[in-house]
Amino acid sequence: MMKLTPHHAIDSLRDLGFQIEFQSHAQAILTVDFPEALIELAEILADISIPIEEIIGSGGGETKGTQRLRRSLAAKGWPKRSFELTKTINGIPRESISHEVDHVRQFPDNQLIALEIEWNNKDPFFDRDLENFKRLHAEGAISVGIIITRGSSLQDGLKALVRKFADDRNILGFEDLASIGLSPTARQQSEITRRFTQTKNPMTFREAWVSHFVADKYGAATTHWRKLEDRIRRGVGNPCPLLLIGIPANVVAMEPASD
Repeated sequence: MMKLTPHHAIDSLRDLGFQIEFQSHAQAILTVDFPEALIELAEILADISIPIEEIIGSGGGETKGTQRLRRSLAAKGWPKRSFELTKTINGIPRESISHEVDHVRQFPDNQLIALEIEWNNKDPFFDRDLENFKRLHAEGAISVGIIITRGSSLQDGLKALVRKFADDRNILGFEDLASIGLSPTARQQSEITRRFTQTKNPMTFREAWVSHFVADKYGAATTHWRKLEDRIRRGVGNPCPLLLIGIPANVVAMEPASD
């Protein structure tokens, strides 16, 4: 097998459907100074597979696929790390701010790259991550910040994926959801019922559940590529060098994967 170069690593991810965007000379910094980081990320991300069952049944937390991604990063030397920035005046500490980053890769001379995965948080988490990166970069603590989130194809394709799940399992009512371990809350049941009993343009139960599920769990106000782009256009995190990675729809498998 041909050994990956940094440029091949970027191209290989794009070929797999990942969205890749660099900001503030991050590409030059990574390819020249930290080529191992790009190669490691390409190797790890190429193996992502998230069964549709995990997307459906992950509750409010991360999917097992995201947890597998975190374990793969940690195994490659990207562990969680805390940073403490202290302001001192005349030898007296006046202010101390702590930042915890989920994944940090350390290189010689204590050069660090910070990485956050925002699979399905509320979108203001992007502001937190980008501002943390900006501060850490300004203080010389990190060289580059990386954010991995749901890409446009995944965000736009979720409804079709969930609909296929519902079709495959012939979801016709709440009892069918219960049979596969799904228990909508009273609020959710009320909203689903409203959609399939409304007088004007009523939906089938399946359509009502699918549309409500996707909007409720993976809606526009969660962390995904377009919300990240919004922040970048507004200059949030600037001038920290950034690598932004969007996970594509084709990582979703309609068959279960092992943990």
